[in-house]
Amino acid sequence: MAENLKDCSVPCKMSWEGLEAQCRTARIKCDQLGVNRANVNDYEVEFLCDYKKTKVEEFYLVKWKSFPESDNTWEPKRNLKCSKLMKRFHLDLEEVLRSHKRRCVPKKLDREIASYLTQKAKLRLNLQRWQDHLNLTRNHPGRIFVTNEVDLEGPPKNFTYINNYKVGQGIVLNEVAVGCECKNCVEEPVNGCCPGASLHRMAYNDKGQVRIRPGQPIYECNSRCSCGPDCLNRVVQKGIQFDLCIFKTENGRGWGVRSLQHIKKNTFVMEYIGEIITTDEAERRGHVYDRQGSTYLFDLDYVEDVYTVDAAHHGNISHFVNHSCNPNLQVFNVFIDNIDERLPRIALFSTRAIRAGEELTFDYKMQMDPVDTESTKMDSSFSQAGLPSSPKKRIRVECRCGSDTCRKYLF
Repeated sequence: MAENLKDCSVPCKMSWEGLEAQCRTARIKCDQLGVNRANVNDYEVEFLCDYKKTKVEEFYLVKWKSFPESDNTWEPKRNLKCSKLMKRFHLDLEEVLRSHKRRCVPKKLDREIASYLTQKAKLRLNLQRWQDHLNLTRNHPGRIFVTNEVDLEGPPKNFTYINNYKVGQGIVLNEVAVGCECKNCVEEPVNGCCPGASLHRMAYNDKGQVRIRPGQPIYECNSRCSCGPDCLNRVVQKGIQFDLCIFKTENGRGWGVRSLQHIKKNTFVMEYIGEIITTDEAERRGHVYDRQGSTYLFDLDYVEDVYTVDAAHHGNISHFVNHSCNPNLQVFNVFIDNIDERLPRIALFSTRAIRAGEELTFDYKMQMDPVDTESTKMDSSFSQAGLPSSPKKRIRVECRCGSDTCRKYLF
Protein backbone atom coordinates (compact mmCIF):
# COMPACT_ATOMS: atom_id res chain seq x y z
CA MET A 1 0.00 0.00 0.00
CA ALA A 2 2.83 2.39 0.93
CA GLU A 3 4.50 1.76 -2.42
CA ASN A 4 1.36 2.92 -4.23
CA LEU A 5 1.34 6.24 -2.34
CA LYS A 6 4.88 7.31 -3.24
CA ASP A 7 3.81 9.47 -6.21
CA CYS A 8 0.55 10.59 -4.63
CA SER A 9 0.14 14.31 -3.83
CA VAL A 10 -2.70 16.31 -2.35
CA PRO A 11 -3.09 20.08 -2.98
CA CYS A 12 -2.84 22.22 0.15
CA LYS A 13 -5.57 24.82 0.62
CA MET A 14 -3.46 26.85 3.05
CA SER A 15 -1.45 29.82 1.72
CA TRP A 16 2.34 29.94 1.87
CA GLU A 17 2.05 32.62 4.55
CA GLY A 18 -0.28 30.39 6.56
CA LEU A 19 2.12 27.46 6.28
CA GLU A 20 4.98 29.69 7.38
CA ALA A 21 3.00 30.80 10.43
CA GLN A 22 2.20 27.18 11.30
CA CYS A 23 5.91 26.28 11.06
CA ARG A 24 6.89 29.12 13.38
CA THR A 25 4.17 28.21 15.88
CA ALA A 26 5.28 24.56 15.94
CA ARG A 27 9.01 25.56 15.80
CA ILE A 28 9.44 23.55 12.59
CA LYS A 29 12.25 24.54 10.25
CA CYS A 30 11.56 24.59 6.50
CA ASP A 31 14.00 25.66 3.77
CA GLN A 32 11.26 26.16 1.16
CA LEU A 33 9.40 28.58 3.43
CA GLY A 34 12.56 30.30 4.60
CA VAL A 35 12.08 29.25 8.22
CA ASN A 36 15.41 28.30 9.83
CA ARG A 37 17.03 28.16 13.25
CA ALA A 38 18.06 31.82 13.08
CA ASN A 39 14.61 33.24 12.34
CA VAL A 40 12.15 30.66 13.61
CA ASN A 41 11.19 33.03 16.44
CA ASP A 42 10.85 36.11 14.19
CA TYR A 43 7.37 37.41 13.43
CA GLU A 44 6.39 40.09 10.91
CA VAL A 45 4.18 43.03 11.86
CA GLU A 46 1.33 43.37 9.35
CA PHE A 47 -0.10 46.58 10.79
CA LEU A 48 -0.67 48.45 14.06
CA CYS A 49 -4.18 48.57 15.52
CA ASP A 50 -4.03 50.61 18.73
CA TYR A 51 -1.77 52.66 20.97
CA LYS A 52 -1.32 53.48 24.64
CA LYS A 53 1.40 54.88 26.83
CA THR A 54 2.46 54.98 30.43
CA LYS A 55 4.84 57.37 32.15
CA VAL A 56 7.83 55.33 31.06
CA GLU A 57 6.86 53.42 27.92
CA GLU A 58 4.73 53.31 24.73
CA PHE A 59 2.83 50.24 23.56
CA TYR A 60 1.23 49.20 20.25
CA LEU A 61 -1.43 46.58 19.57
CA VAL A 62 0.13 44.48 16.80
CA LYS A 63 -1.58 42.49 14.05
CA TRP A 64 0.91 39.77 13.12
CA LYS A 65 1.21 38.72 9.50
CA SER A 66 -0.35 35.30 8.76
CA PHE A 67 -2.02 35.16 12.18
CA PRO A 68 -5.69 35.85 13.01
CA GLU A 69 -6.65 39.03 14.85
CA SER A 70 -7.41 36.92 17.89
CA ASP A 71 -3.61 36.54 18.21
CA ASN A 72 -2.99 40.31 18.31
CA THR A 73 -0.69 41.32 21.17
CA TRP A 74 0.36 44.51 22.94
CA GLU A 75 4.07 45.09 22.42
CA PRO A 76 6.41 47.76 23.81
CA LYS A 77 7.81 50.11 21.20
CA ARG A 78 11.37 49.02 21.98
CA ASN A 79 10.57 45.47 20.78
CA LEU A 80 9.26 46.54 17.38
CA LYS A 81 11.31 47.09 14.24
CA CYS A 82 8.71 48.64 11.93
CA SER A 83 9.49 52.35 11.76
CA LYS A 84 7.55 52.90 8.50
CA LEU A 85 4.40 51.32 9.93
CA MET A 86 4.74 53.41 13.09
CA LYS A 87 5.14 56.61 11.05
CA ARG A 88 2.09 55.76 8.96
CA PHE A 89 0.09 54.90 12.10
CA HIS A 90 0.85 58.25 13.72
CA LEU A 91 0.05 60.19 10.53
CA ASP A 92 -3.35 58.50 10.45
CA LEU A 93 -3.76 59.13 14.18
CA GLU A 94 -2.97 62.84 13.79
CA GLU A 95 -5.49 63.09 10.95
CA VAL A 96 -8.31 61.49 12.90
CA LEU A 97 -7.52 63.55 16.02
CA ARG A 98 -7.72 66.74 13.93
CA SER A 99 -11.10 65.65 12.62
CA HIS A 100 -12.21 65.32 16.26
CA LYS A 101 -10.64 68.74 17.02
CA ARG A 102 -8.14 67.22 19.38
CA ARG A 103 -4.47 68.20 19.45
CA CYS A 104 -2.73 65.97 21.93
CA VAL A 105 -2.31 62.21 21.65
CA PRO A 106 -4.16 60.65 24.63
CA LYS A 107 -2.63 58.05 26.91
CA LYS A 108 -5.22 55.59 25.63
CA LEU A 109 -7.15 55.76 22.35
CA ASP A 110 -10.93 55.73 22.22
CA ARG A 111 -12.43 52.54 20.83
CA GLU A 112 -13.89 54.50 17.89
CA ILE A 113 -10.48 55.93 16.94
CA ALA A 114 -8.70 52.58 17.31
CA SER A 115 -11.37 50.94 15.13
CA TYR A 116 -10.92 53.59 12.41
CA LEU A 117 -7.14 53.16 12.44
CA THR A 118 -7.55 49.40 12.05
CA GLN A 119 -9.94 49.85 9.12
CA LYS A 120 -7.53 52.31 7.52
CA ALA A 121 -4.65 49.85 7.83
CA LYS A 122 -6.77 47.05 6.34
CA LEU A 123 -7.79 49.36 3.49
CA ARG A 124 -4.15 50.03 2.63
CA LEU A 125 -3.44 46.31 2.52
CA ASN A 126 -6.42 45.70 0.22
CA LEU A 127 -5.42 48.55 -2.08
CA GLN A 128 -1.82 47.29 -2.15
CA ARG A 129 -3.00 43.81 -3.13
CA TRP A 130 -5.20 45.31 -5.85
CA GLN A 131 -2.29 47.46 -7.06
CA ASP A 132 -0.06 44.38 -7.23
CA HIS A 133 -2.76 42.51 -9.17
CA LEU A 134 -3.18 45.37 -11.67
CA ASN A 135 0.55 45.50 -12.30
CA LEU A 136 0.73 41.74 -12.80
CA THR A 137 -2.18 41.95 -15.26
CA ARG A 138 -1.14 44.97 -17.34
CA ASN A 139 0.85 44.46 -20.55
CA HIS A 140 2.05 48.06 -20.88
CA PRO A 141 5.25 49.69 -19.56
CA GLY A 142 3.48 52.32 -17.45
CA ARG A 143 2.99 51.25 -13.84
CA ILE A 144 -0.26 51.63 -11.90
CA PHE A 145 -0.48 52.95 -8.36
CA VAL A 146 -3.55 53.09 -6.11
CA THR A 147 -4.27 55.36 -3.15
CA ASN A 148 -7.23 56.46 -1.06
CA GLU A 149 -6.62 59.13 1.57
CA VAL A 150 -10.24 60.33 1.58
CA ASP A 151 -12.41 57.55 3.00
CA LEU A 152 -12.51 53.79 3.61
CA GLU A 153 -13.70 52.65 0.17
CA GLY A 154 -11.68 49.72 -1.13
CA PRO A 155 -11.13 48.29 -4.62
CA PRO A 156 -14.20 48.24 -6.88
CA LYS A 157 -16.19 45.03 -6.90
CA ASN A 158 -17.03 43.12 -10.09
CA PHE A 159 -14.35 44.85 -12.14
CA THR A 160 -11.76 42.96 -14.21
CA TYR A 161 -8.70 44.72 -15.63
CA ILE A 162 -8.17 43.89 -19.33
CA ASN A 163 -5.59 45.08 -21.85
CA ASN A 164 -7.61 44.69 -25.06
CA TYR A 165 -11.22 44.82 -26.18
CA LYS A 166 -13.38 41.99 -24.85
CA VAL A 167 -15.53 40.96 -27.80
CA GLY A 168 -19.18 40.41 -26.96
CA GLN A 169 -21.42 37.65 -28.23
CA GLY A 170 -22.10 37.69 -31.98
CA ILE A 171 -19.37 40.23 -32.80
CA VAL A 172 -16.43 39.33 -35.07
CA LEU A 173 -13.24 41.38 -35.46
CA ASN A 174 -11.97 41.23 -39.05
CA GLU A 175 -8.18 41.36 -38.99
CA VAL A 176 -6.28 43.28 -41.65
CA ALA A 177 -5.07 41.14 -44.55
CA VAL A 178 -2.20 43.31 -45.84
CA GLY A 179 0.45 45.67 -44.50
CA CYS A 180 2.80 48.31 -45.85
CA GLU A 181 6.13 47.51 -47.54
CA CYS A 182 7.98 50.58 -46.27
CA LYS A 183 11.53 50.43 -44.98
CA ASN A 184 11.11 53.85 -43.37
CA CYS A 185 7.44 54.70 -42.96
CA VAL A 186 8.04 58.37 -42.13
CA GLU A 187 10.83 59.39 -44.54
CA GLU A 188 10.13 56.98 -47.41
CA PRO A 189 6.51 55.84 -47.23
CA VAL A 190 5.51 53.47 -50.03
CA ASN A 191 2.14 54.53 -51.48
CA GLY A 192 1.62 56.69 -48.43
CA CYS A 193 2.18 53.78 -46.02
CA CYS A 194 -0.87 52.52 -44.09
CA PRO A 195 -2.53 55.97 -43.82
CA GLY A 196 -2.05 56.54 -47.58
CA ALA A 197 -3.77 53.25 -48.40
CA SER A 198 -6.88 54.73 -46.74
CA LEU A 199 -6.36 58.14 -48.38
CA HIS A 200 -5.22 59.78 -45.13
CA ARG A 201 -1.96 61.41 -44.01
CA MET A 202 0.56 60.22 -41.41
CA ALA A 203 -0.82 61.05 -37.98
CA TYR A 204 2.41 61.41 -35.98
CA ASN A 205 5.54 63.55 -36.08
CA ASP A 206 9.03 62.18 -35.48
CA LYS A 207 8.48 62.36 -31.70
CA GLY A 208 5.32 60.27 -31.80
CA GLN A 209 3.03 63.24 -31.12
CA VAL A 210 -0.27 63.41 -32.98
CA ARG A 211 -0.38 66.17 -35.60
CA ILE A 212 -3.80 65.74 -37.18
CA ARG A 213 -7.01 67.38 -36.01
CA PRO A 214 -9.52 65.54 -33.80
CA GLY A 215 -12.11 63.81 -35.95
CA GLN A 216 -9.60 62.51 -38.48
CA PRO A 217 -8.80 58.78 -38.20
CA ILE A 218 -5.37 57.37 -37.40
CA TYR A 219 -4.08 54.35 -39.34
CA GLU A 220 -1.08 52.74 -37.67
CA CYS A 221 1.17 50.08 -39.13
CA ASN A 222 0.00 46.59 -38.24
CA SER A 223 1.24 43.05 -37.67
CA ARG A 224 1.55 42.41 -41.42
CA CYS A 225 3.69 45.46 -42.18
CA SER A 226 7.34 45.16 -43.20
CA CYS A 227 8.50 47.81 -40.73
CA GLY A 228 9.74 46.84 -37.28
CA PRO A 229 8.48 47.59 -33.76
CA ASP A 230 10.42 50.87 -33.65
CA CYS A 231 8.45 52.32 -36.55
CA LEU A 232 7.25 55.85 -35.75
CA ASN A 233 3.79 54.90 -37.00
CA ARG A 234 3.34 52.52 -34.07
CA VAL A 235 2.22 54.54 -31.04
CA VAL A 236 -1.12 53.47 -29.59
CA GLN A 237 -0.28 49.77 -30.00
CA LYS A 238 2.71 50.19 -27.64
CA GLY A 239 0.34 50.85 -24.76
CA ILE A 240 0.51 53.18 -21.78
CA GLN A 241 4.01 54.60 -21.32
CA PHE A 242 3.48 56.70 -18.17
CA ASP A 243 3.10 55.81 -14.50
CA LEU A 244 -0.48 56.55 -13.47
CA CYS A 245 -2.27 56.61 -10.13
CA ILE A 246 -5.87 55.67 -9.36
CA PHE A 247 -6.91 57.89 -6.46
CA LYS A 248 -10.06 58.78 -4.53
CA THR A 249 -11.20 62.35 -5.24
CA GLU A 250 -12.08 64.70 -2.40
CA ASN A 251 -15.09 66.38 -4.01
CA GLY A 252 -17.44 63.44 -4.46
CA ARG A 253 -16.42 62.43 -8.01
CA GLY A 254 -15.46 58.92 -6.92
CA TRP A 255 -12.18 57.48 -8.19
CA GLY A 256 -9.98 59.46 -10.54
CA VAL A 257 -6.67 59.06 -12.38
CA ARG A 258 -3.62 61.30 -12.16
CA SER A 259 -0.34 61.17 -14.03
CA LEU A 260 2.80 60.68 -11.96
CA GLN A 261 5.00 61.95 -14.79
CA HIS A 262 5.11 65.01 -17.02
CA ILE A 263 3.28 64.45 -20.33
CA LYS A 264 3.94 66.62 -23.37
CA LYS A 265 1.19 68.07 -25.53
CA ASN A 266 -0.35 65.80 -28.22
CA THR A 267 1.06 62.66 -26.59
CA PHE A 268 -0.75 59.32 -26.44
CA VAL A 269 -1.79 58.56 -22.86
CA MET A 270 -4.18 55.59 -22.83
CA GLU A 271 -6.95 53.73 -24.66
CA TYR A 272 -10.55 53.50 -23.57
CA ILE A 273 -11.03 49.73 -23.33
CA GLY A 274 -14.00 47.59 -22.43
CA GLU A 275 -16.43 45.01 -23.76
CA ILE A 276 -17.69 45.54 -27.31
CA ILE A 277 -21.47 45.09 -27.46
CA THR A 278 -24.22 45.92 -29.93
CA THR A 279 -26.28 49.07 -29.51
CA ASP A 280 -29.31 46.90 -28.74
CA GLU A 281 -27.42 45.26 -25.88
CA ALA A 282 -26.22 48.71 -24.78
CA GLU A 283 -29.84 49.84 -24.59
CA ARG A 284 -30.71 46.86 -22.40
CA ARG A 285 -27.70 47.33 -20.12
CA GLY A 286 -28.31 51.07 -19.94
CA HIS A 287 -31.63 50.52 -18.21
CA VAL A 288 -29.96 48.13 -15.75
CA TYR A 289 -27.17 50.64 -15.06
CA ASP A 290 -29.80 53.34 -14.53
CA ARG A 291 -31.22 51.38 -11.63
CA GLN A 292 -27.71 50.84 -10.25
CA GLY A 293 -26.85 54.52 -10.64
CA SER A 294 -23.81 54.22 -12.94
CA THR A 295 -22.80 53.38 -16.49
CA TYR A 296 -19.69 53.37 -18.68
CA LEU A 297 -21.02 53.14 -22.25
CA PHE A 298 -19.07 54.68 -25.13
CA ASP A 299 -20.59 54.70 -28.63
CA LEU A 300 -18.43 53.61 -31.57
CA ASP A 301 -20.09 55.58 -34.35
CA TYR A 302 -17.20 56.56 -36.60
CA VAL A 303 -19.09 55.15 -39.58
CA GLU A 304 -22.42 54.02 -38.18
CA ASP A 305 -23.95 53.58 -34.74
CA VAL A 306 -23.74 49.78 -34.46
CA TYR A 307 -21.41 49.01 -31.55
CA THR A 308 -20.76 50.34 -28.06
CA VAL A 309 -17.88 49.86 -25.61
CA ASP A 310 -19.02 48.97 -22.11
CA ALA A 311 -16.26 49.40 -19.49
CA ALA A 312 -18.47 48.86 -16.45
CA HIS A 313 -17.12 45.42 -15.51
CA HIS A 314 -14.24 44.89 -17.96
CA GLY A 315 -11.82 47.70 -18.71
CA ASN A 316 -8.45 49.28 -18.11
CA ILE A 317 -7.39 52.36 -16.12
CA SER A 318 -9.53 54.62 -18.34
CA HIS A 319 -12.52 53.20 -16.43
CA PHE A 320 -11.58 55.59 -13.62
CA VAL A 321 -10.94 58.78 -15.66
CA ASN A 322 -13.36 61.56 -14.73
CA HIS A 323 -15.15 64.15 -16.85
CA SER A 324 -14.14 67.78 -17.17
CA CYS A 325 -15.60 70.61 -19.24
CA ASN A 326 -11.98 71.77 -19.67
CA PRO A 327 -10.24 68.41 -20.23
CA ASN A 328 -6.59 67.61 -20.86
CA LEU A 329 -7.33 64.50 -22.98
CA GLN A 330 -8.90 64.22 -26.45
CA VAL A 331 -10.31 61.18 -28.25
CA PHE A 332 -8.99 59.92 -31.59
CA ASN A 333 -10.19 56.93 -33.63
CA VAL A 334 -7.32 54.52 -34.31
CA PHE A 335 -7.17 51.53 -36.68
CA ILE A 336 -4.40 48.95 -36.42
CA ASP A 337 -5.06 45.25 -36.97
CA ASN A 338 -8.84 45.57 -37.26
CA ILE A 339 -10.11 46.79 -40.65
CA ASP A 340 -13.78 47.16 -39.64
CA GLU A 341 -14.32 50.93 -39.51
CA ARG A 342 -17.28 50.36 -37.23
CA LEU A 343 -14.82 49.21 -34.53
CA PRO A 344 -12.07 51.81 -34.05
CA ARG A 345 -9.80 51.78 -31.03
CA ILE A 346 -10.48 54.77 -28.78
CA ALA A 347 -7.20 56.54 -28.02
CA LEU A 348 -6.83 59.43 -25.59
CA PHE A 349 -4.13 62.02 -26.39
CA SER A 350 -3.08 65.01 -24.29
CA THR A 351 -4.49 68.36 -25.44
CA ARG A 352 -1.75 70.28 -23.60
CA ALA A 353 1.26 69.67 -21.40
CA ILE A 354 0.19 67.78 -18.26
CA ARG A 355 2.08 68.26 -15.00
CA ALA A 356 3.19 65.36 -12.83
CA GLY A 357 0.47 64.88 -10.22
CA GLU A 358 -2.27 66.44 -12.36
CA GLU A 359 -5.60 64.63 -12.77
CA LEU A 360 -6.41 63.25 -16.22
CA THR A 361 -9.84 64.09 -17.63
CA PHE A 362 -11.77 64.12 -20.88
CA ASP A 363 -15.08 65.62 -21.92
CA TYR A 364 -17.87 63.04 -21.78
CA LYS A 365 -19.84 65.31 -24.15
CA MET A 366 -16.97 66.13 -26.49
CA GLN A 367 -17.51 68.14 -29.66
CA MET A 368 -15.25 67.17 -32.56
CA ASP A 369 -14.05 69.70 -35.11
CA PRO A 370 -16.05 69.30 -38.35
CA VAL A 371 -13.32 67.34 -40.16
CA ASP A 372 -15.32 64.14 -40.39
CA THR A 373 -19.08 64.14 -40.12
CA GLU A 374 -18.84 60.91 -38.12
CA SER A 375 -16.74 60.61 -34.98
CA THR A 376 -16.36 58.58 -31.85
CA LYS A 377 -18.28 60.20 -29.00
CA MET A 378 -19.34 59.46 -25.51
CA ASP A 379 -22.88 58.19 -25.30
CA SER A 380 -25.29 60.23 -23.22
CA SER A 381 -25.26 57.19 -21.01
CA PHE A 382 -21.74 57.82 -19.72
CA SER A 383 -22.13 58.98 -16.15
CA GLN A 384 -19.80 60.95 -13.90
CA ALA A 385 -18.86 59.21 -10.66
CA GLY A 386 -21.94 57.01 -10.60
CA LEU A 387 -24.54 59.61 -11.59
CA PRO A 388 -27.60 58.05 -13.29
CA SER A 389 -28.15 58.24 -17.03
CA SER A 390 -29.53 56.23 -19.94
CA PRO A 391 -28.34 55.45 -23.49
CA LYS A 392 -31.52 56.46 -25.26
CA LYS A 393 -32.88 59.30 -23.13
CA ARG A 394 -31.39 62.58 -21.94
CA ILE A 395 -31.18 63.04 -18.20
CA ARG A 396 -30.15 66.34 -16.65
CA VAL A 397 -26.96 65.45 -14.79
CA GLU A 398 -25.15 68.05 -12.71
CA CYS A 399 -21.45 68.46 -13.50
CA ARG A 400 -18.94 68.56 -10.64
CA CYS A 401 -15.72 69.07 -12.63
CA GLY A 402 -15.06 72.46 -11.00
CA SER A 403 -13.38 74.02 -14.06
CA ASP A 404 -13.76 77.72 -14.86
CA THR A 405 -15.57 76.83 -18.08
CA CYS A 406 -17.92 74.29 -16.46
CA ARG A 407 -21.21 73.90 -18.34
CA LYS A 408 -22.95 73.08 -15.02
CA TYR A 409 -24.66 70.04 -16.52
CA LEU A 410 -23.22 67.00 -18.27
CA PHE A 411 -26.35 66.14 -20.25
